[in-house]
Amino acid sequence: MTADDLRPADRPTFYFIGVSTGKSSIMRVFPAWAEHLGLGDVPIVGIDCKVHDDAEVYRRVVSFLKEDANSLGGLVTTHKIDLLKAARDLFDELDEYAELLGEVSCISKRGGKLRGHAKDPITSGLSMEAFVPRDHWRRTGGEICLLGAGGSSLALTLHIMQKYQKADWPSRIVVTNRSTPRLEEMERIHGKVNPGIPVEYHHCPEPAQNDQVVNGLKPYSLVVNATGLGKDAPGSPLTDAARFPENGLVWEFNYRGDLLFLEQAKAQQKERSLTIEDGWLYFIHGWTRVIAEVFDIDIPTSGPEFEKLSEVAARARRGAAPG
Repeated sequence: MTADDLRPADRPTFYFIGVSTGKSSIMRVFPAWAEHLGLGDVPIVGIDCKVHDDAEVYRRVVSFLKEDANSLGGLVTTHKIDLLKAARDLFDELDEYAELLGEVSCISKRGGKLRGHAKDPITSGLSMEAFVPRDHWRRTGGEICLLGAGGSSLALTLHIMQKYQKADWPSRIVVTNRSTPRLEEMERIHGKVNPGIPVEYHHCPEPAQNDQVVNGLKPYSLVVNATGLGKDAPGSPLTDAARFPENGLVWEFNYRGDLLFLEQAKAQQKERSLTIEDGWLYFIHGWTRVIAEVFDIDIPTSGPEFEKLSEVAARARRGAAPG
C-alpha cells in the first residue's frame, strides 16, 4: 500500500516502510518468525514510498503510526534519513544513534511514546564481523571502500570508529557518492567520532569514476555496494572495467534485485581470489533487531536460537516468489 491507503488496523500490526516492499522476502519470513517467536496473529504490512518522497508523505506515515493504537511500529529502509528529516517533531524519543546519524530505521512505542531508533551501527557491525574477522585489517593492511554515502555506509563507519581498537583499524576508508551533500554530512559526523582513521570522500557522479577508486585499492581491501543500485534501481555503481582488489572482500548490501554488482564480483572471483557476501545475513540481523525492539523481546545475535531463526527465514525465503 501507499501512504494514501493507510487505514486504522483492526489488530496489532507491524509495518515495513520501503520502496517495493511486496517483493521482499520478509513478507514470507515475518509470519514464520512470528509463529516461531510466539508473537501471535500479527500481520506485516508494507508501505511503499518513492525514493526521496515528499516530506508530507513521510509525515503522514509517521503520524498514522503514532496515532493508531493497533499499529505497533516497524522497520524503515531506504527512507531512513528523509523520513526523520521530515517528521522529527512527531517522535517523542530518539536513541543516541538516531540523533547522531539523523536517521531512523526502527519505529517503536513504549508507554504511549513514539520512539525512533537507528539500528544500522549494530546490525552492519554484526553482519560484517560474520565474514570479516576483526583482525583482518591488522593482518593485511587492507582498506575499506564504500560505494554510496547513505545511512548504511555511515553506520558501518561509525561502528568501526567507535568499536575497534587502533591496531584493528583499516589502513584507509574511502567513500564515494554521486552527489556531494551526503558526503559532506558524513564528513561532518566523522569529525565528531573519528579517532584518527584516514578517510577520503570522493564525489563520483559516474560509474567510471568509482572504477578508478576501486582500481586503486590495496590487496585484501573490502568493497561495499551501499548505493541501492541492484535493488531500489537497476544497475551497479561500477562498470565491467573495474578491477576488484586481489584477495579482496566484496559485500553487496542487497540480497534481491538484479544484483549486477554481485555478478561483476563473481566474474572476477577466481582470478582475483575474492570473498563475496550478499546482503542476506544483513537482512536477518536488520530485521531481528527491529522485531526485538518493537515487540520488546530478547532475540540473540548469535548461537543456536539465532541459527534457528536463520533456518526459519531460509525456508520461508525458498517458498517466496523470485525477486
